[in-house]
Amino acid sequence: MKSRLSWLSFLLLVPFAVLVASNVSDAQTRSAKYTIVIHGGAGTVSETMPDSVKEKYSSSLRKALQIGKDILTDGGTSLDAVEKVLRYFEEDPKFNAGIGAVYTSAGTHELDASIMDGRDLSCGAVAGVEHIAHPISLARLVMEKSPHVLLAYPGAEEFAKKMGIELVPNSYFDTPLRKQQLEEYLKKVQEGNHGTCGCVALDEYGNLAAGTSTGGMTGKMPGRIGDSPLIGDGTYADNRTCAVSGTGWGEKFIKHAVAFNTSVLMAYKGMSLKDAVHEVIYNTLQANDGGVIAVDKEGNFAMEFNTSGMFRGVATSDGTFEVKIWK
Repeated sequence: MKSRLSWLSFLLLVPFAVLVASNVSDAQTRSAKYTIVIHGGAGTVSETMPDSVKEKYSSSLRKALQIGKDILTDGGTSLDAVEKVLRYFEEDPKFNAGIGAVYTSAGTHELDASIMDGRDLSCGAVAGVEHIAHPISLARLVMEKSPHVLLAYPGAEEFAKKMGIELVPNSYFDTPLRKQQLEEYLKKVQEGNHGTCGCVALDEYGNLAAGTSTGGMTGKMPGRIGDSPLIGDGTYADNRTCAVSGTGWGEKFIKHAVAFNTSVLMAYKGMSLKDAVHEVIYNTLQANDGGVIAVDKEGNFAMEFNTSGMFRGVATSDGTFEVKIWK
């Protein structure tokens, strides 16, 4: 009997020993270094903006940044930080993602989002969804629970139902400001406000992630898809180089594969993150096309734009915590 008890005790202790060994391994590979960068869109942002309005935007940026910082500080993953930050933006009507998404020319909302894991280039995206409160979370489910990268329109929403996501009426995304912008657009064609939201992060395990969520361009044709849900155009992450999220004129970002080319310049030309982003923003794109946020595998970051302003922020493990709107 004693022999049997000893053998049973050994079997019970094996899983515990494996768990301890695993935790020790994790502790060894985990550093205290992280960086997170966010954006809430780039475009024509007047510097005559009332202080009260400026503070509202700055406050929202700080809250979004704090959400991501807290996750990374607690040892969370870059993927979780990116998703949670963008879920916050999708619930803030000041930004063009989720509630507050701009209208199409038909007076409806069509939302896009994507997310990418720099560890193995896993990625997921959704486009043209009309009843999903948090497109960024659905994009992550596409990455983790389907064999595909991009699902669009009814197919994406059918997948959402299978995943247990509750659909919302399209009017859920309405706001008076966006309605006013549509009415002004329909009176006179204009360059729409670029309010796409994005987040890139490096976690304490050395893994990069990027995500982007948007309602697109004011007055866009129904069915139009921009760069935000397209991997390599508006979103890209590769642990060997960097993580990138773009905001601006989507068609331009698609033509120049902006996010992927930022990574390529680092991988094949040996450029630093700062130089690669500068090359793409100022020598590939044209004035007023938009901007990008990026972080590399060392934790260096960039927030560049060729428009008058870009809502943005950065937090790092060395104590940096700042949000900005203009140059």
